[in-house]
Amino acid sequence: MEIIVNSIFVEDQDKALEFYSETLGFVKKHDVPTGEHRWITLVSPSDQDGTELVLEPNEHPAAKEYQQRLFADGIPVTMFGVQDIYEEHKRLQDKGVNFTVEPTKMGEVTVAVFDDTCGNLIQIIQM
Repeated sequence: MEIIVNSIFVEDQDKALEFYSETLGFVKKHDVPTGEHRWITLVSPSDQDGTELVLEPNEHPAAKEYQQRLFADGIPVTMFGVQDIYEEHKRLQDKGVNFTVEPTKMGEVTVAVFDDTCGNLIQIIQM
């Protein structure tokens, strides 16, 4: 068994697609109309056959509440690995990304957290 898809709730699919592709650098793999919304997935540019990230509309009341509560409590919804967290932090800050937690060493890893502008906090980690 392997993980092939992971979803993240977003307030606006177009805004999320722009942020996750143009700002973060993920590659759009699928963008398929599904009625009112779209099936949008992105992949890492270094592993385009790897796990896909789905930009899932948060229209269901439970999804919206889940997303809002995690954000309010400062809890990231997912984690992305980076090779050099300080370099990535600077690159993203230069693109206007707002960090809620600056790079912080925690034992064997260093983490940082930013606002994805789509209703979520995202953590990046350097192992």
